[in-house]
Amino acid sequence: MADNNSILQKLEGLESRFEEVSTLITDPEVIADQQRFVKLTKEYKDLSDIMDARKRYINCLESIKEAKDILANESDAEMKEMAREQLAENEAVQPQIEEEIKIALIPKDPEDGKNVQMEIRAGAGGDEAALFAGDLFGMYKKFCESKGWSLSVTSVSEGAVGGFKEIDFAVSGDNVYGTLKYESGVHRVQRVPATETQGRMHTSAATVAVLPEADKFEVNINEGDIKWDTFRSSGAGGQNVNKVESGVRLRYPWKNPNTGEVEEILIECTETRDQPKNKERALSRLRTFIYDREHQKYIDDIANRRKTLVSTGDRSAKIRTYNFPQGRVTDHRIGYTTHDLQSFLAGNIQDMIDALTVAENAERMKETEL
Repeated sequence: MADNNSILQKLEGLESRFEEVSTLITDPEVIADQQRFVKLTKEYKDLSDIMDARKRYINCLESIKEAKDILANESDAEMKEMAREQLAENEAVQPQIEEEIKIALIPKDPEDGKNVQMEIRAGAGGDEAALFAGDLFGMYKKFCESKGWSLSVTSVSEGAVGGFKEIDFAVSGDNVYGTLKYESGVHRVQRVPATETQGRMHTSAATVAVLPEADKFEVNINEGDIKWDTFRSSGAGGQNVNKVESGVRLRYPWKNPNTGEVEEILIECTETRDQPKNKERALSRLRTFIYDREHQKYIDDIANRRKTLVSTGDRSAKIRTYNFPQGRVTDHRIGYTTHDLQSFLAGNIQDMIDALTVAENAERMKETEL
């Protein structure tokens, strides 16, 4: 094994922590404390991945050392040939494992593993903006299906000629926020609308917000202060996405911890025909809304401290342009362009997300000086 290997030195402390966490998650007292147990289970999974990479890295370094020893001291031609192959194979793998470990050692956003509430709002552009908001929702719906995630619409306001003035939906699955967080911001479309008789190109926009879903124990809500109303709900026309009954509406007086002012939060949910389920989901949205507002200062602090362009949390920033005449999609944060716009809108957005993830990891690796 290489002496003074900086990567192995960084992993030394994690090995004892891994053993400690492995013991803690079997402790009945820890299991009884759900908040602590969930946190430690997540840490155990992350450390397991790092320990697996550490084991492969040590094996790789030992194989390189062994091959070099054979080449230096062995006279048998066949043995030396096998050693050369072993050396070449492991020297090729070494930088790949090092990169994997470096990325794994970057402090993770504690929100990444969470489910999300997403909001799409039509911006400037009238009917065309609503149609574009509909296109974006269709894109995310297909992407979520491809990931095996569950998507459920929580509220919707349809556009006059189609699409949505606004649509809210929940997405649940594995590492949802960590994947979709880069989508927050202003999405701009350039195309000739179907309603345009002169053939002129229009520019419209829609805003996307991706909010990590708050766990019950992360937000303190006095449920006695909630005022509930129920109503029957159905949309216009046969194209309605969310034609349901037993809608619920809650009003909650929330005190902003940053300003001390009390403001009323109003949330409606018409997601299912089951009123108790709608109440439960409205409560989930209330927790997420409050969590998002209370943690905005935390997000702002991160943005100020780390000027990466990828995920600053600024929802007013123009992040992406969808240009139909040129058939391209450009992400302005990293200058990434794809010329397969139709495929992109069909939900094939993983390559873009991968490029954004790589860009952010590169920035964060500079910070940690790995």
